[in-house]
Amino acid sequence: MAQNLLSLLVISLTIFGVSTLVESRSKARMYLELQCRSALYRDLCVETLLPYVTKTGLPSPQLLAQISLATCLSKARYTKIYLNMVAKKLNETENSGNNQAIEECLHQINDGVNQITQSFKELQQIGKDGDANFIWHESNVQTWVSAALTDASTCIDGILGDEIGRREQAMIKARFLNVKQLASNSLAMFSRFTTRYRASRGIKNPQILS
Repeated sequence: MAQNLLSLLVISLTIFGVSTLVESRSKARMYLELQCRSALYRDLCVETLLPYVTKTGLPSPQLLAQISLATCLSKARYTKIYLNMVAKKLNETENSGNNQAIEECLHQINDGVNQITQSFKELQQIGKDGDANFIWHESNVQTWVSAALTDASTCIDGILGDEIGRREQAMIKARFLNVKQLASNSLAMFSRFTTRYRASRGIKNPQILS
């Protein structure tokens, strides 16, 4: 009898735990669907942020923007590693002189990694050095992430030609497309954060910096 009662208690606690987890995950998803509604790639936005929200509760818009940028940076770095591998492979073949598109993409992804890294650092400074510098930080993040997005788009459009196999072309385009989408979503999350920050601090719309 006692054994049956213990088994029933364990099962009940397990069901309660699973139910609580499902409820928490559902709440997190609803929260993210609201936060990501201005993103161009909403489903990707939600799926990117969901693992972090489920573990840490409901992050602030600023933290969500940081997580989004950090994810974009991670993907950009992995894309850079893959592209270096493809370039090395091409340089070891007879087509070593025909990989201009790859070299251009390498230049763009290098720039992209640097730009997103700087954007992440700039975002972390918002609120730490006074509201007088808010517009400066905001402008820098927007400019650098937009530039990284443009670099990714340029590479996607430029990967053509017989010097690169179809499989490599598809892989490169897929990776750069992912970086592009994450960069776009990062801008949306950043804009949502800055809009709220501006309203809470009474900061006027940014003016053209001289």
